Amino acid sequence: MSDSQPDVSPLRPYVLTAGRAKPVDDTLEIEAQVMSSSLGTAAHPDLAFERREIIALCRRTMSVAEIAASLKLHIGVARVLVADLAELGYVVLRRPAATPAQDLSMIERVIRGLEAIR
Repeated sequence: MSDSQPDVSPLRPYVLTAGRAKPVDDTLEIEAQVMSSSLGTAAHPDLAFERREIIALCRRTMSVAEIAASLKLHIGVARVLVADLAELGYVVLRRPAATPAQDLSMIERVIRGLEAIR
């Protein structure tokens, strides 16, 4: 590992997701749009760390991939956390209407979005 990269504990993702590798909704797409709900905004002060940060970030709609990039989380960890918050009603999800593999414009938008956050 180079000197410019901070050491990252492999324990952190495990702790954040309570050891889960799959979200409660394993169909959650990385391009799904996430927005804080009024319930989530009310619960914000009582939430822990990354969950609180996700609620704060999602006051404006953003994708699961953008959340992961903004919080420097592995995409799998972000999916688990977002799915948990959605199950509690703390965030609202807008899911893509088309299957991404069949919607070339969606794939192009995702690629441009990912390139923009590098």
